[in-house]
Amino acid sequence: RKTTKFTSAVDIPVKFVEKNVKLRGKIHHITEEGLEVEHVPISVPFLSSIQRRWQSEGLLLVRLAGVELAPSGVAWLKQELKPKQVIWFQLLGREDLVLECLVLVNKGRFLSVCLNEEILRQGLGRTARIEGLQHDSHLYWKLHKRLLRAELKALKKSKGIWKEESYSERISDSISNNKFVQTLKQFVNWVRSSLSR
Repeated sequence: RKTTKFTSAVDIPVKFVEKNVKLRGKIHHITEEGLEVEHVPISVPFLSSIQRRWQSEGLLLVRLAGVELAPSGVAWLKQELKPKQVIWFQLLGREDLVLECLVLVNKGRFLSVCLNEEILRQGLGRTARIEGLQHDSHLYWKLHKRLLRAELKALKKSKGIWKEESYSERISDSISNNKFVQTLKQFVNWVRSSLSR
């Protein structure tokens, strides 16, 4: 079955999801819903060339499990991931046609980065429930702890969505949002328009 190309989430055997199997794929598109990925099965000489002839086309929708992406997170993914780039995605759950996964990207020969953690470390999203995993399972809490740790790093460094406004920005915001100041601006604009008539 690992040599079979999956073109839809429903084609993936339940056992693969239950055993949290890692699959390989190529990035095609990045959307608000997730990553659209073409599954690249393990190739076996001769057998793969025969299979390729009758395999249908289709993309899998892969969501970063345990992460609620901010709009800046989607933009960052579009900048970091290139079309046709190979990724690994570890199956954690399946909801309709969406796969909840840990997504790994190779950075050099021996180093790989977990995008779920990196997004949180950069402050480009928040931790969320990991859909598809039992909440009382060891794996759920192990992964959730890793994601929370990554989010905490961004929070401590005031990165991304955790960036605090500077004191001067807060003062200027409170002044411009002040009712008296807004009324005064309207009065000045009214006087200007009256004088120009």
